[in-house]
Amino acid sequence: VQLQASGGGLVQAGDSLRLSCAASGRTFSSYAMGWFRQAPGKEREFVATISWSGGSTYYADSVKGRFTISRDNAKNTVYLQMNGLKPDDTAVYYCATGLKGSGTGGEADYWGKGTQVTVSS
Repeated sequence: VQLQASGGGLVQAGDSLRLSCAASGRTFSSYAMGWFRQAPGKEREFVATISWSGGSTYYADSVKGRFTISRDNAKNTVYLQMNGLKPDDTAVYYCATGLKGSGTGGEADYWGKGTQVTVSS
């Protein structure tokens, strides 16, 4: 399984970004997907998950109402639309599949390499 995240960049507070994660080598549509992030000097933390069908989503409180996770199973891609970005959102963002447990604990079988998001104030 290969996951390739993209779409990161340097933006100002209040701006928006959309991250993409393209998957290959697995039946993408059969599995939940998640986004996680890791800021400098901090542990990796949960951001959002989406069920295999896209019908169920779950967000960390810190991003709820600002971020939206979605997926296009025909394109084997999961997205993270990030609006109202804050400096605290600065981190490397990772997509993952093969999530363990509830999917929010940061344990997964497969991880992408990550994409850097930097939000300036």
